[in-house]
Amino acid sequence: MALDKGHVREKPQTGAELKRYAEERGIRYFMISFTDLLGYQRAKLAPTEAIEGMCEDGAGFAGFATWLDVTPAHPDMLAIPDPSTVIQLPWNPEVAWVASNCVMGGQDLDQAPRNVLRKLVAEAATMGLRVKTGVEPEFFLLRPDGRGVADEFDDAVKPCYDQNAILRRYDLIKEIADAMLVNGWEPYQNDHEDANGQFEMNWKYDDVLATADKHAFFKFMTRVLAEKHGLRATFMPKPLIGKTGNGCHAHISVWSPDGKSNAFSDDSKELGLSDQGRAFLGGIMKHASALALLCCPTVNSYKRINAPRTTSGATWAPNSVTWTGNNRTHMVRVPGPGRFELRLPDGASNPYLMQAVILAAGLDGIRTNADPGPRSDIDMYKDGHLIKDAPKLPLNLLDAIRAFDADEELKAALGTEFSDAYIKMKTQEWNQYASHFTEWELQNTLD
Repeated sequence: MALDKGHVREKPQTGAELKRYAEERGIRYFMISFTDLLGYQRAKLAPTEAIEGMCEDGAGFAGFATWLDVTPAHPDMLAIPDPSTVIQLPWNPEVAWVASNCVMGGQDLDQAPRNVLRKLVAEAATMGLRVKTGVEPEFFLLRPDGRGVADEFDDAVKPCYDQNAILRRYDLIKEIADAMLVNGWEPYQNDHEDANGQFEMNWKYDDVLATADKHAFFKFMTRVLAEKHGLRATFMPKPLIGKTGNGCHAHISVWSPDGKSNAFSDDSKELGLSDQGRAFLGGIMKHASALALLCCPTVNSYKRINAPRTTSGATWAPNSVTWTGNNRTHMVRVPGPGRFELRLPDGASNPYLMQAVILAAGLDGIRTNADPGPRSDIDMYKDGHLIKDAPKLPLNLLDAIRAFDADEELKAALGTEFSDAYIKMKTQEWNQYASHFTEWELQNTLD
C-alpha cells in the first residue's frame, strides 16, 4: 500500500488547497465523479494542473448522455468538485477521486442525486439535527461472465461466516479493507455472507453525506479491485436463484449540531429510543411503501424482498412494514439504544438517493410527530401470517412506482423536479422490462 494513514486527517476545502494536496502527494489526475439518477457513476479525468479551475467552473458533461432527465438541447451540465471528498486511489496513487455537485445554467441541478441529499441535510440542520448513518453493503464475487460463483469450493448449504471461504478471497478483501484503513474510514469487520460467493464489509458510521460519498466510492473500488483479481463483483439484489440477495442495511441515528449528543437515545423510553427517534421511525413506517422505490430501485429488487425461502433457510429481507427490537426478521429493528436499522435497502440502491429518502421520511415523521405503531417481536419468517394489519411492501417495481407517485408529502420533500424525473425514468424501465419476451413465456404458453 503506497499511502499512509497520515494523508487522511486534513482534507482540502478549496480548489487551491486541492491542487496543493495533489502536488504534495504525487497525484497527477483527478476523477471528477457524479452519480446519475439510475446509480451509474460518471467521471471525467482531469490533470492536476487543471483542478483548481475545475473547482471554480466545473467539468462539462452532456447530461442527456447519462441517466438524467434532460434533452440534447439542454446546456452543459457542470460537475463542480467538492475538495473535501478527495480520495487518493491506494491501488493507483497517481489518481484521486472526488465527488462533485451538478450545476446547470448557474444553479444546482435539482434532480441530481447528491444535490437532493445536500438539500435535505441542510433542512435537517435548520431543525437542529445532524443525521449520521452507516451502511452494510453486500456483494457477490462471480466469474467474469457473471454466471455463477467464482469459488468452486464455496458450495456449503449454510455458508455464512465460512472462514475457509473468506480466507480464499483474502487478497482481495485485504486490499479493499487496507484502502479503507488508509483513507481513515475505520473499517471494523468483513465476513462471508449467507449466500455462496457473497461478502459484506463494514466501516464506521459518519455524517449522512459523507457516508453516501464513501458508499459510492466503495462500490466503484470493489468492482475495480475485483476485476484486478480476475473476478466480477456485483451488488445486484438477486443475482442467483434460490440464494440470499444483496442487502444494504442502513443504521440511522440523529445527533446535536456539534455531534456530541445522540438525540435518538433515551434510556427511560422503550428500547432506549427517544420520542424524537420514535417520531423519525414513525416517518419511515408511514412512508415505507413509497420508500421502496428508492431503496429497492430495480425490477430485480423485488425478487429479493418477496423471495421464497432460500437454500440457507432465510431470505434476511423484509416483505412487510413492521418494526421490532433486536430481531432481524422485520423491516426495521432497534438493536440498541439511540439508533435503528432499516433492512429494506438493497445493493442496487443509489448511495445518495437511499440516504435522501430516509432523511425525507424521517424529517417528515419528526415534523408530524408520526407514530410508528406497536412493535412486534415475532419471527416474521415463521409467524408473519399472524399479523393481519401490517402493510405489505410492493410486489414489483410497478407497484413501487405507484406507491411513490401517490405519496405527495415524500415527493415534495425530495423535490418536484427530482420526483418527476425519477418516476419518468423508472416507468420507462418498467415498460421496457414488461415488453421483454422471455423463455418462461415460451415454456408455459406456447401450447
